[in-house]
This record gives sequence, structure tokens and C-alpha cells, in this order.
Amino acid sequence: MVVTGAAGFIGSHLVERLLAAGHEVVGIDSFEDYYPRPVKEANLAGARGSERFVLIEEDLLRMADGAGDRSRLDEVFSAAACVFHLAAQAGVRASWGRSFRVYTDNNVLATQMVLEACRRAGVPKVVYASSSSVYGDTDQLPMREDAHCRPVSPYGVTKLAGEQLCRLYWKNHGVPAVALRFFTVYGPRQRPDMAFHLFLRALLDGRPLEVYGAGNQTRDFTFVDDIVTGIVLAMDGTDGAVYNLGGGSRVTLLEAIRTLEAVSGLTARMQGEGVQAGDVKHTWADLTLAREHLGYAPRVPLEEGLRRELEWLRSAPSRPAAAR
Repeated sequence: MVVTGAAGFIGSHLVERLLAAGHEVVGIDSFEDYYPRPVKEANLAGARGSERFVLIEEDLLRMADGAGDRSRLDEVFSAAACVFHLAAQAGVRASWGRSFRVYTDNNVLATQMVLEACRRAGVPKVVYASSSSVYGDTDQLPMREDAHCRPVSPYGVTKLAGEQLCRLYWKNHGVPAVALRFFTVYGPRQRPDMAFHLFLRALLDGRPLEVYGAGNQTRDFTFVDDIVTGIVLAMDGTDGAVYNLGGGSRVTLLEAIRTLEAVSGLTARMQGEGVQAGDVKHTWADLTLAREHLGYAPRVPLEEGLRRELEWLRSAPSRPAAAR
């Protein structure tokens, strides 16, 4: 098995799940500086103890360059039963302006190079990590995979482009790719720039929570263990298909903050901020296809998931600040 983005929040959990199932895993990660490297190093602490795990620290685009007809990426993929392509430049709010070049390189061009290498290597399955950001702002809820996607952030545009590339390579070259739309993933090892991580740190430090908008926006929050289960199940997904992976319910941001107070025993002070460009009002996943095709069924309710993230954060040896 190959996991790109192996040192990331979701990627590191996936690596551990695959190792626990007895697989040999090759992880690829370039350790981009979107957030501090020590965070990613800590994510891989468990996996590095396994003899069945190999980490390649390299940029996918550089790995795709090679003399002749065969690149380093081809060689790594040649023995893979599945390539889980999770590597991406994350962040909706950071994707505007001059930063967009980083997103097109890491999310679009790198995905095309991964699919090219999978085609040449004859990889039996490719699972691509997309995002609910592809839907944009819509009143058609819950969000169905056959909806017309209109992203409202550059990040969402690049993730939708990756989905389209997967479909192109399946239709034209028979690359057996499946795309998964993740809905607001949280849990232990959550990126330090993500809302629940920021909120929990603020609560623990006695600082106000920075809340964008009025707090009545809704999200379909999904615990990381459920997402990883869906990713693994996607190995049996229909080639060329797109599936939502959500938490099975949605709450307002203010309701989520009340749950944070309940699990922490602390009282939140909130500091209002303006609505951010690229943020959507609502997300809510229709899970019909994922249930019927994959047998996907999220199991971790929000309160339990937040309690587990809080326990992890309290036990973490250090909590580096998020990148700004």
C-alpha cells in the first residue's frame, strides 16, 4: 500500500490502520511548511516503530520527473495494491492570491502526475481524497454526489479539478480511481489551523474563541476514525465513482462550541470575526451511496469525538502554534 501525505492528520491515521491490518506501507510526504514539521513528525511516531513501514520524504512532482519512460514514482507504485492519494495543500482561507500557485502545483499537477504513474504501473486501485468544499454554497441539502458543484474557494476549485482528473484517467485509460469527499474531519492530530484544535487550545489557555460569522453556520463534523474506515472501504468502491464521507449529522458552530464546553468543563468566551472569503454557510453529506456501495456507517458521535481530541491535546508534549 502507498499513502501520499502520510505524515498529515488523516494520512498518519490511515497508515496506522493499514499497518494494524498487516499491510506493508510506503508513505510519501514532502513535509510542506504549512504547519510546523514537529507536528507531522509526531504524527508518524507510532508508524515509524513498524518494520513494515517505509517513509519517503520527497515532493511528488520531483518524484514524477525521471529519465526515460520510468520515474521514481512509477517504481514506488509498481508493487502497490492501492495508492491512497491524500497529499494536498490544505486550507480554504489560505488559497487566495499568490498562494494559489502552491495549490495548483500540489493539488492539481501532482494529482495528474500520480494518476499518470498509476496508469503506467498498472495500480489496481487509486483512492483520491477530495473535499466537501467542491460543493460551494448551496441550499440543496443534504449534499448529493450528483449535485452541480460550484466551489467558492480556490482550494475547492483544485480539489474538484483532482476529481475530474480521476474521472478522465478512468474513462480514457482505465485507471481504477475512486474519489472521496471528506466533510470537516476532526479528532486527535487535527491540524493546528483547524477550528476544533484552535477552540480547544483557546479553552485550555483561557483565551477567547475566534468565531467567524454569527456562529449559525452548520457543518457535518466527521471523526477521523470514521473517515479512515471509509477510505479503506473505498478499495472496493466502483471505479470512477465519487462518494461523500460525512459524520451522519450536522450542527451549528455554536452548538459545537456548547459541546466543547460540556466535554471540557470550561466556559467559552467568544470573539466575533468577520465572515471569511471561501467559507460556506452549510455542509451536510448525503451518505446514501457510501452506505449502499461501501457499507460506510459513521459510528463516533460529536461529543465522544471531541472528548477524544481533548484528551489527545491535553497529553500532547507540545502544541505548536498554527501557521498564519
